[in-house]
Amino acid sequence: MVALPLISEVLRTPEDCFFNLPDYPFAAHYTELGGLRIAHVDEGPRDGPIVLLMHGEPAWSYLYRKMIPVLVSAGLRVIAPDLVGFGRSDKPAHAKDYSYLNHVQWMKAWVEANHFEHMTFFGQDWGSLVGLRVVAEMPERFDRIVLANGALPTGTTPVPFAFKVWRAFARFSPWFPIGKIVKAGCTNGLTLHEVAAYDAPFPSAKYRVGARVFPGFVPTTPTDPERANNEAAWEVFKQWNKPFLTLFSTRDPITKGGEVMWQKLVPGAQGQPHTKIRGAAHFLQEDKGREVAEHIVKFIRKTK
Repeated sequence: MVALPLISEVLRTPEDCFFNLPDYPFAAHYTELGGLRIAHVDEGPRDGPIVLLMHGEPAWSYLYRKMIPVLVSAGLRVIAPDLVGFGRSDKPAHAKDYSYLNHVQWMKAWVEANHFEHMTFFGQDWGSLVGLRVVAEMPERFDRIVLANGALPTGTTPVPFAFKVWRAFARFSPWFPIGKIVKAGCTNGLTLHEVAAYDAPFPSAKYRVGARVFPGFVPTTPTDPERANNEAAWEVFKQWNKPFLTLFSTRDPITKGGEVMWQKLVPGAQGQPHTKIRGAAHFLQEDKGREVAEHIVKFIRKTK
């Protein structure tokens, strides 16, 4: 059993905030863990191979609405959770209840509670920072990995300037318009209705605490408290012989070029059809969702 933190106060976004979201007909499934309700999408055949899609910050599973139908039509079962503090999942009200480690523990407990196995993991942004730790600490539950615009930092390498700007904005700006932030990370932009859908889980500032504090948890110095855990995860991936694929955008100022180290250091990445997603920015699920999903389908069929 995974040890879970005690949460002092929890917020739950009203259900009516999620009515009539564009292109998002997916029902919510809920798991109760440690006083929190964690939501996830579960689409496709119950006995199909599982693809676990983990979103980053400040998004939620709405980010995957373009990919889910493509994956389901290929006979795959798609599981897309909302991280604690995001989407339809519960939101601890106080910043002190959030940490990198807590997010990893919550997701590990969620995987255990739902008995998910033989998964293909796909993660981007914080979905990779959290998800790769989950994979490294529960490797027996995963058959392959697809990494897109993500990383597993240890605080020992320089941080991109674009990330420093983003971290300062999240911490100090009195204005934190989540939908517009996601829009700024897309080359193709978003409609007003799509911007509103990204805003839906956060009806007031008190619901945005998790989104605000996330950037500060990225290890950026050698003294970061999660350095040792991320280094331990890297040791797992340096011996990872299961299939590993990278799909990084060509127009992401934060992670561009980050795929090289994974291709070099992970044994399972050797000889795989790594692809650059051209014309996509940070949120490649928005810019090139169908293309990304098609690459995942081909990868799974190739490595069965």
